[in-house]
Parts: sequence; structure tokens; C-alpha cells
Amino acid sequence: MRAVKVAVENTVYHFDTDFDYAVPDSLSVQAKPGCRTLVPFGVGNRIHQGMILSVYDAPSSAKMKFLQAVLDKAPLLSNEMLFLVPWLKEHYFCTLFEAVKLLLPAGLTYRLRSFYSLAPEVSRETIQNLPDEQRAVAKQLLTHSPLEKKQLLKAVGLPLHSDLLDKMCKKKLLQYTDDPVRAIHDTSAKMVRLLSNQSVPQKLTPRQQAVYEVLQDADCASIKEVCYFAGVTPAVIKNMERKGICEIFEQEMYRCPYLSDSDRKDGEQAPIHLSPEQQIAYEHLHSHYAAGKAYISLLYGVTGSGKTSVYLQLIDQVLHDKRGVIVMVPEISLTPQTVHIFQKRYGKKVAVFHSGLSMRERMDEWKRVKRGEASVAIGTRSAVFAPLTQIGLIIIDEEQESTYQSERSPRYHAKEVAWFRCRYHKALLLLTSATPCMETYYAAQSGKIGLESLPNRYGAAKLPEVHICDMNEELRRGNTSVLSFSLLQALQQNLEKKQQSILLLNRRGYNTFASCRDCGHVMTCPNCSISLTYHAANHRLMCHYCGYSIPMTVECPVCHGHHLQYRGAGTQKAEEQLQELLPHSRILRLDADAAMRRYAYEEKLQQFASGQYDILIGTQMIAKGLDFENVTVVGVLAADQMLYSDDFRSSEHAFDLLTQVIGRAGRGHFHGHAFLQTFTPENSVFSLAAQQNYPAFYSQELPMRKLMLYPPFSDLCVIGFTGTNEQQVNCGSQKFLQNLQQLAAAEYPQLPLRVLNPSPAHIARMGGKYRYKLLLKCRNSRLLRQMLSRLLVAFAKDRTMNHVTAFADINPDTVL
Repeated sequence: MRAVKVAVENTVYHFDTDFDYAVPDSLSVQAKPGCRTLVPFGVGNRIHQGMILSVYDAPSSAKMKFLQAVLDKAPLLSNEMLFLVPWLKEHYFCTLFEAVKLLLPAGLTYRLRSFYSLAPEVSRETIQNLPDEQRAVAKQLLTHSPLEKKQLLKAVGLPLHSDLLDKMCKKKLLQYTDDPVRAIHDTSAKMVRLLSNQSVPQKLTPRQQAVYEVLQDADCASIKEVCYFAGVTPAVIKNMERKGICEIFEQEMYRCPYLSDSDRKDGEQAPIHLSPEQQIAYEHLHSHYAAGKAYISLLYGVTGSGKTSVYLQLIDQVLHDKRGVIVMVPEISLTPQTVHIFQKRYGKKVAVFHSGLSMRERMDEWKRVKRGEASVAIGTRSAVFAPLTQIGLIIIDEEQESTYQSERSPRYHAKEVAWFRCRYHKALLLLTSATPCMETYYAAQSGKIGLESLPNRYGAAKLPEVHICDMNEELRRGNTSVLSFSLLQALQQNLEKKQQSILLLNRRGYNTFASCRDCGHVMTCPNCSISLTYHAANHRLMCHYCGYSIPMTVECPVCHGHHLQYRGAGTQKAEEQLQELLPHSRILRLDADAAMRRYAYEEKLQQFASGQYDILIGTQMIAKGLDFENVTVVGVLAADQMLYSDDFRSSEHAFDLLTQVIGRAGRGHFHGHAFLQTFTPENSVFSLAAQQNYPAFYSQELPMRKLMLYPPFSDLCVIGFTGTNEQQVNCGSQKFLQNLQQLAAAEYPQLPLRVLNPSPAHIARMGGKYRYKLLLKCRNSRLLRQMLSRLLVAFAKDRTMNHVTAFADINPDTVL
């Protein structure tokens, strides 16, 4: 008997596994690994969606439920992806189907719609004897049947979470069917082409001749296009089809982001001129790639050193070998600029993946890669799952960025998934950065991975001159604005020279908090333990975590006094002050508030690149990867904001951001200047970032990490606990700690493990839920993950902990 193992949707982690189902003879051909299926699941045999993971022969005596349907004509997941699914489950403590959903675009997913009708044996007399709510449901179905669950519950005035329909099904009063519906349907167009086996027709009407000439110039074209260029109606083309001159067929159409139909060419590979340093790096990387073994290498280079040119040369060779490439960038804002470079060079071979695309666009890009029509996948962390079949190279640009790690389950790290795929394909994983994460640089220094260095800027470009502005001195001189005198003077000179400037302030909004001068109360979010930020654009106090907002007020809600003070400067206030100080300047603000509309990032960056604005002010999205030749002044308005926090990585994050934003200045023919405004100018992080001296920063930071047993000398695992009752959450964290200590001592004594007691998270309440954390210093091994999985399963099964959720996150970017 044929049987399959299926990952079933909507299971919970503590009893998730691959479930066995028998394959009926009618589905034996369609049931293949990588195809989605419908299966009966649970005591009530409700229909669930699933993914077939494997097919095997089972004994005929085995008792199994049968597959109900196969949803795909061909497998969606390759063998590699089917191996990746259980790997994701084991590494990131998710269900198998959660892992499956990572690998597929949302547009391909099916939603099961439940339709209800009366059971055949239910009579009118039976209906009259039912309780009121059940009778209302039955009467509704007498006149309108079948009805979808949502429609039915709304018609009888019941909430959507009501379980009444399920109870009536169990009593055999109702029956239901589940109808799978695709989120996004395929789009196709009617196409026409000449039949290749036909000689030139002798007798054609003038209109047919016009069609024939259009089709001679094109391999195929849509009927709509042919009618437009030939000036005919579709009837002329259909008549030619009947005569056997051409054929009409359906072809699926794609929506291609960032690339118009007229630009879908093969690209132009202009020669790349490498410096001697770049050439050495390229040759070393190419030798690792050509060896045909999985390998990791770090390409470290100062900002503007030409790292992109090195890996473009490498990509040329990989594509020449008919292998695929994945290129990841950390921010959506960097994608358009990267895509422009790649599409200019590689044309329609490029596919784009990131959350800013519509569902339909993401689905179409996934299909183009799946069918081999695109061999270069570019995007944010989700691009790591691009369905390339022969990968030769994966590039992670700005590899230190936290955005490569998901903050929601599955909490995967794109770097680890990329290494899995490189091992499978025997490919090269290339990490690039001017400020690599310390774990990566430590591995490179230890010889565990390769290291290529570009210590100088490309060509004649020089690193910008950096000025550290002491804001204490500015205050003594009576300057209370967001700009120091020296930065203001540099901006004025830049305006006169028709050159551009970039200003970084890593705070959104107008004022960062509001407090009462009478009683000291700070306006905070009722759902989160965080202060509200005032936004001048809509005159509201807003929470940046859960979205809660209230109108701006002058009355304190505690003492009812009228002395609320709005303090702290965000990007909106800085923009306003800047406009007052430089009234003739053209200022562009770019932060999450200014870029809510689709493609707003791309439009604003293009406007700045074309010279429509003099000054770009924004949050960290403007700090990295952007390359504008006319930018010669960069200012960091509040450098201290990013430096002082409880996170052990705060110095590393600050050095990274400062180095990157300084590197935006002077990338063209003009010398650059950068200004760091700080109240602690003596801090060595500022001077080292000014020099772009990452090795010195690394040498300074490493002893502290070793002393405290922080990465790279250990792995960190955060066990998080959330719930609506703080006492229950605290109790849950303590109980988990007790279970951990007992299990580790009894069955895992060989595991190197240090445990820090549970404590509230830095933001102790978010979205109405309290948050606690338990921190482990450990080594990320199969044995550790096995122990954590057992603990999470036991915790989820503990009925006394029903209102507390626990999760594990290994090596998160922040432990706050």
C-alpha cells in the first residue's frame, strides 16, 4: 500500500510531527513529495492542508486515514527544500508546516473555506425543537444553503469565534465541506505565433499581411499587441489560425518589479576594472568557488573600497557556469539601488524578493526562479529561500545586520540557512561588510572561514575627514538647536557649492516623549511599557510598538494639570528646525513615517539622487549601502543615543552604524566631511569609527566579551515568556528554569551551560502582554537543541501554564 508522510497545517509545536496517510489509487500518480494535499486530521477529521514530505510503501495491514486530494499538478518543493523543512524545525523550534510556509510565496497558499448545510436527516419538526440559537442557524440554512461559516454566523448574530456550528456538526444536525481557495490566481494572456512548418503564404489580405509582418519580427506576441501594431481586430488573427498560418495559445504573464517590459533585455556586462587589491581578493574568492566545495569567506573592506565590483566579477563567472546566485541586502531601502545595478548588468535574469512587493509580484518572481527564467535572486532575508536548483554563490551584504534574523517564529537566521544551502550545492557563501559582526571576524581571524581585505577606498577617493562635535561646549555657547555651529556652517557651504548632505537621527516622530511638569507623569502606552512619541504630521501621541495612539493633549491624565512638556527631538522636529536655520534648502525626510506608501523608498531616493533635494535627513535606513557621488557632508545629530544601553552589543551596533553613515560622504570626486555630535567626545568608539578602524575596535572589544563569556566565546539562547498576567508569566519562567536545571543535571550533564535567572524584558510589556526572559550561555549543538525542544514540549503540555507562551531564540541580535 502506498503511503505518505505529511506536514499538517495548524498543528501545535508540542505534538507536531510528520503524519502518515494512505494514498488512494485515484491519487497514486499525483501524490508526490513536494505537493500540497488535503487530509482529515484530529478526532473530528476536519480537513487540513498539508505538504507531502515523502512517499513510501506501507504494509497493507496498516491502519491509516486516506488523502482527500492533491492540490498541485507538479511538486512545489525540490528535494533540497524537503531536506530543509525538518532542518528548520530542529534548529528554530517551529512546526513542520511553519517551515513549509517559509519556502512558498503567500500568493500560492490555499485558504480552506468551510461551507455548512443541514444534514439530510434533519426534519422541520426537529428544527422546531432545537434551542433558540441552533434553531436560528437551521432556519437560515433552510432558505440559504450552503453558507460559508463567516456568512452564517453573521446572519444569525453570533461572533466569529463561536463554536456552535462545530457542536451542531457533532450532533449530526449540520454537515460541512471544505473548499480550498488560492490567495492569488495566475494571470495569463492570449498569445499568437507563426507556425514554423509553414512556408510564406501566397494569398493574404492586406490586413493579414500586416499581421504576418508583425509576427515575423517577433517570436510571439499577445493578440492585443498584434492588433495594436497591425491595426486589425482579433477576428483577423483567428481567421489566420483557421487557415493554419499561425497558432493561438495561452501564456502565463508575470508582474516584474522595478523592470518595465521595454527594459527586459539580457543586460550589458560592461568590463569591470579592478584595483590590485580587488584583483587579489577576486582571485582568492574565485579559487574557493572553483574548488567545488562548500566554503565561507568574509570580504572585509572600508566603505567605498569596491566590494560590489569584486563580487560582480565573481557573479559573472558563476552565471557563465550556468549556476544561480542569491544576493541579500539588509534593508528594503537598499533593494532598489542594488536591483538597478544588477538589472542593468544581468537584465531579465534578475528576480526580486522582499516584503515591499505585492503578493502577486512575489509569487511571480518565485515562479520565474522556479522555472529557470531567472538565475539571480536579490532581496532581503526571504531571498535565501529562492527556489534556485543549481546555486553557485550566495552573497550576504552588510552581513552584521540584525534584519537577517527573523523576530517571529520560525526565528531563522538567513546566514545559517544560506550555509545549509551552500553545503547542499557545494557553493561559496560570501559575507561582505565594512563592519562585520564580531563572531564572523573572530571566525575569520581563527582560520575557520576565509578572509579577504580591502583596506583602502577605490581609485582616488579618500575617507572623509571626521569632526567630533562636543555638544557640551555648544550648550555653553548658547546653542540649543539640533545642529552644532560647525555642522551648520558645513551645510551652508555645501548649499553654496551645490553639493548634498545626509543627516542621521535615529528617532522617528517630532518629540520623543511628553511629561507633566507638575507631577512628573510620563505619557506611556497602556499596552506597552514605553513612552508615547508625538508626531506633528497628525498631531497624535503614538506607540511605535503596538500602534496605539491618542490625540495630542495639554492636560495630564493623572493630576489634570496643564503643564505637559514635549521633549526630545525626532526626525520631524529636526526637519522643522533645519528648515528654519536653512530656509532656502530643499530638505527630504526619509523614515518609516515618510515611506509608508508603496515604492515611497524608491521614489524618494531617486529624487535625492537626481538632485531635487539638498539635504536628506532620516533614521538608520539612510545610513548604509547608499552611494551618492554628490554627497560630501554627513552629520550624526545624536550619536550618544545609539551607544548607551544595557545590551552587550551596544558598542558594536554604534560602531557599525557610525562607520557606515560616515562612509556615505566623499564617495565621488569631492572630499567628504562627517560630523559626530556627542556629549561624550572622549568615548573611543567615536574616534575609532572616525578612523574606520574596525580591527582596533575588535581588539578593544574582544577581551570584554571573553571575560563575560559572550559571543564569540559562547552562544546565547534566550527563552522568552509572554502572557497577559505578569504573575503567571513570572511563575512560568521560574518553573521552566526548575525543569531546565533538573533535566540538564539528570540527562545532559556534558552540556556546557550557564544559566542567568529569569527577569523582565527591557520592554516588560508589549501589545498587552508581559514579557520575561531566561538567558543561557551555551554551545549551539544538536544535543542542546534536543534538550530545549523537550523542555518546550513539556511546558506547552503543562495545563497550569496554559496562559503563558514560551519560545527559544538562539543567538538573537539583542537579549533585551
